[in-house]
Amino acid sequence: MGYLNSVLSSSSSVYADDSPVSGGGLSQNGKFSYGYASSPGKRSSMEDFYETRIDGVDGEIVGLFGVFDGHGGARAAEYVKQNLFSNLISHPKFISDTKSAIADAYSHTDSEFLKSENSQNRDAGSTASTAILVGDRLLVANVGDSRAVICRGERAIAVSRDHKPDQTDERQRIEQAGGFVMWAGTWRVGGVLAVSRAFGDRHLKQYVVADPEIQEEKVDSSLEFLILASDGLWDVVTNEEAVEMVKPIQEPEEAAKRLMKEAYQRGSADNITTVVVRFLANQGASSLNGSG
Repeated sequence: MGYLNSVLSSSSSVYADDSPVSGGGLSQNGKFSYGYASSPGKRSSMEDFYETRIDGVDGEIVGLFGVFDGHGGARAAEYVKQNLFSNLISHPKFISDTKSAIADAYSHTDSEFLKSENSQNRDAGSTASTAILVGDRLLVANVGDSRAVICRGERAIAVSRDHKPDQTDERQRIEQAGGFVMWAGTWRVGGVLAVSRAFGDRHLKQYVVADPEIQEEKVDSSLEFLILASDGLWDVVTNEEAVEMVKPIQEPEEAAKRLMKEAYQRGSADNITTVVVRFLANQGASSLNGSG
């Protein structure tokens, strides 16, 4: 699989001294800017990945942002980072029926990952929280417990739901498929996994699906920014606190770093990855080129 490819080995060297990475950019049409920050935190290994990408599809400028939190190793999260968005933008219905294209891309990426793992009997998995910007539409899709929160009209609004095994509908779905949910320090599928949806997780696949929940938001002047983050942030920072921290910081990379540092200072025990996308509808579009 070329597992130790250049992407991973460069990440490894970046994290060798536990130093965080960050960056950002601006869309070519000046409609949104973005920043990211990612750190192993207090963990010795890094299983979080992120993707921030601006692409052109059928003449539309498209923003694609994702946070992928791996478990059982980094393999699944890295695979999803490398393949999910490519699978999505090559989908024939990406522009005409974006929601079904997203659902198909999640499903296809999951099955291809499981095929790629076949000979190795591995059991890695990954969450995904993704945001796709097409025109004046923002589509947020997620599996697992990396979360998406927007600030609209000054208020924090969660636009994804953490998939936990003890949620009534998730528990019911798992039990109907022949699985079980039990308490083992936290609620877990089969006593093992603390999320009820994920990529990978071969041994639990019939219960732990990669079907995303998708929510669409209109990009208008009341939509200020979006935060995507792994549970390394949300374990210690509430949605409202995160939004209040980002509000005064115009530069998304600085905002993402602020969230990451705050989570670390509050004692987050996990890898911490944050992506902030700021919508510039109120600030007048300019024809600046994207960077980063």
